[in-house]
Amino acid sequence: MRAGCSLGIPEEFAFVLWRSTEKAFRLYLLQKFSWIGKEKFHKSQHWGYCNNVAMLVGEDKPGIGGEPLPGQKLKPKYSVFPEGMGSDAPAWVAFDKQILDSMKPLRPYERIDTLKQFLEHNGHVLRFFCVWDDPESMFHDPRELVLHYYLSDDTIDIKEIIPVNSGRDAVPLFLRRDKLPKYAPTGLYQPGTITSRTILNVFGKLVGNRGRYILDNRKTGAVHQEFYRDSDLKIGAVINVWGRKVILCDCDEFTKEYYRTKYGIEDFTPVQHKAPPPPKPEKTFPPYTGFGSEEDSLCSCMGLLPKPPQKDFKKFMEKDRSGMESNILRFRAKLVTDSPVDKDRKFIISYFLSDDTISVFEHIQQNTGILGGKFLERGRIKKPGQQLFKSEPSEYFKAQNLFVGARVCFYGHNFLLVDADEYTFNYMEKHANEFSVADIGVILKKLKYIAEPRSREIRQMFAAADPEHTNVIEYDPFRNLIISVTDGAFSEHEIMTLGRYYSVRDECEMDLHFLLAVAQEKLKKNNFENFEQLSAVLIYNDREKCGVLPHEICWTICKSFKLPVADGDLQALLTMFEDDHKQVEYKKFVDGLNWRENQIPAFQTIKVPLKNEDDWSREPPSLPVKGIKYLPLLDDLFGKEE
Repeated sequence: MRAGCSLGIPEEFAFVLWRSTEKAFRLYLLQKFSWIGKEKFHKSQHWGYCNNVAMLVGEDKPGIGGEPLPGQKLKPKYSVFPEGMGSDAPAWVAFDKQILDSMKPLRPYERIDTLKQFLEHNGHVLRFFCVWDDPESMFHDPRELVLHYYLSDDTIDIKEIIPVNSGRDAVPLFLRRDKLPKYAPTGLYQPGTITSRTILNVFGKLVGNRGRYILDNRKTGAVHQEFYRDSDLKIGAVINVWGRKVILCDCDEFTKEYYRTKYGIEDFTPVQHKAPPPPKPEKTFPPYTGFGSEEDSLCSCMGLLPKPPQKDFKKFMEKDRSGMESNILRFRAKLVTDSPVDKDRKFIISYFLSDDTISVFEHIQQNTGILGGKFLERGRIKKPGQQLFKSEPSEYFKAQNLFVGARVCFYGHNFLLVDADEYTFNYMEKHANEFSVADIGVILKKLKYIAEPRSREIRQMFAAADPEHTNVIEYDPFRNLIISVTDGAFSEHEIMTLGRYYSVRDECEMDLHFLLAVAQEKLKKNNFENFEQLSAVLIYNDREKCGVLPHEICWTICKSFKLPVADGDLQALLTMFEDDHKQVEYKKFVDGLNWRENQIPAFQTIKVPLKNEDDWSREPPSLPVKGIKYLPLLDDLFGKEE
């Protein structure tokens, strides 16, 4: 510093020069003697040529011996894992012949997969019933809409329910099917602004006049829109349909089950958006004028163009005569009168189930001075005591109003039904749900309610009526006992149903020759000769070729051939040809019916009216019940006696 002053250099400059010289000297010494204790002294190449231009190519290269230069920060040798983990071999050696679960990359590289959603929810549509209060409407009437949300692709369409005579044009759709944005309407976008992917042209056309494209995963500049999803839709929610506020008021059962299962929603109370409709005024009809039938007059009040009254065609087809099924209930009746001339007159009342009509015929009796024949033309009969000119339709007699013991009035004539034919009893018992007087279950329940407090006394009364202890009493004592026990609460038909249920059939009724004679007479009158075909069908159904068939199969085959034999007689015949195992010997059965080869002599036929005679001129037979097994009846009423 003094030397600098002696050379005529100012003191301040001399001090700066001295300091810089000292720093350079120290750096020189550091570089001069830094090699002490080191073994590597190679230099890195920092300069080179690129495209024949000299430039710095080793900015990140270290100094002598691999040491970093002053102020230099070297990049780490290992990017993820620290030193010591994994192999030190080069990557091309370490991963040689090692392959990943193979994938074929697609361009663009982002994969948008909607197939799974489509396969899981194809055909699944949520339906909401909506309302839109149009503010621009003149009368501000609500517009009813139906919104469909398609779970397969999250799209929505809306249809409008146009009321009748509303003056609005019928359009197919209120909103076509598409994704519905939440914040619409917005400004218009340029074409290509809204896309599912953002593609960058980063290389241009360099090689072979072909461009190179990559996908912008950052979606720079993409327009993000929010669309309505199934989670946004619920009853009571208000959604924006392109500026229109639509209220979701209700949904269907599938939609309720979907939200109940997926989101646990249980409250689906609908939103009442309109007042309930006023009750429809009751239609009143003018009273009947007396011209024509009531049904025809009523049809003229139904419209401007009168139409004839419609008949119940289905009932007619089901209840019309088919083979031996006449579907006609026949009762024997007498007049309820004090006149000695009229009280002995006998009538046949026929009720036709196909159209609820009734006809009355009088039995021909000799030396009475009264001609028998048609007493009342077939037709529907009104119940007595009804007003003639009224607006309400009249009540007519039904099948349930006719039974043994009933009193009916037909146009001022009072009849007492005293008996019925076998077909009527069988039909009413077969359709016991329609006829309570023929329902054995109802009758027993009614009798048990009346007689249970007097069970011991009633047992003694029945035992007294059977002094010989045969456990069987005749029908007349049985009828008198039931009347005394019930104090007249049972009708004759109910007593007959009890007697038929617990009856003991007379042996003469089940006589084989009698039944075969009746059956052959019927077959001969109807010219039935298909015995060979009947026998062939029975043999065909006998798979084991044992000569017998079950009772039900034989019954079905006989009905398929439409044998003109009453059901009761056919059942009795099949029962008589059964063996010890309840199997029908069908060959003997067919031979017995064959009136061509095995005709029963004429003297063996019965000279009395047939049990199921359909001719109105004959009286229906009396009840074919001779004896009643009363012990089973008492057991069913009071239980078995100890």
